[in-house]
Amino acid sequence: MGTATSPSRPHEGKGMDYMDKPKDTAGSAMDKAKDIAGTAVDKASSFADKAKDTAGDMVEKAKDAAGNLVDKAKDTASNLGQKAEDATHAVGSGLQSLAGTVRGNMPKEGMIGAASSSVAQGLETSGKYLEHEGLQGIAADMTNLVRRNPIPALLLGIGLGFILARATTSRS
Repeated sequence: MGTATSPSRPHEGKGMDYMDKPKDTAGSAMDKAKDIAGTAVDKASSFADKAKDTAGDMVEKAKDAAGNLVDKAKDTASNLGQKAEDATHAVGSGLQSLAGTVRGNMPKEGMIGAASSSVAQGLETSGKYLEHEGLQGIAADMTNLVRRNPIPALLLGIGLGFILARATTSRS
């Protein structure tokens, strides 16, 4: 049957068992697959970090742009408010000037003189009020007037609303 010099397995004694070679190849392939997977995970993580950084930068830029836009809107509103106040003061000064013109060119006696003097006085008072108080003073005075007289203010609002509605509707 078998001789004492021949091994019981055909490839026994040749240095490496023929069954170990596929195991080593499979292990090597597994190691390479793990390395590739690790590299892929690292690259994906790096990409995710870059995406987060980019998104964060974009959010910051959007916040800065929105902040700048708000600041510009505030500045514009402030400038418009200041221009409206300046215009109100200019109108007040113009009314005072008109009062002086009425006084200088109208008769001073008689019924027409009394009327022109009254008109000039009203123009001068209105001009001083506008020049000194401005729009903020007018708004504060209107608020106080409505608080002191709520019912008449409500009726006045209803009446003005009715008149505006009648004036803006078309008639067939």
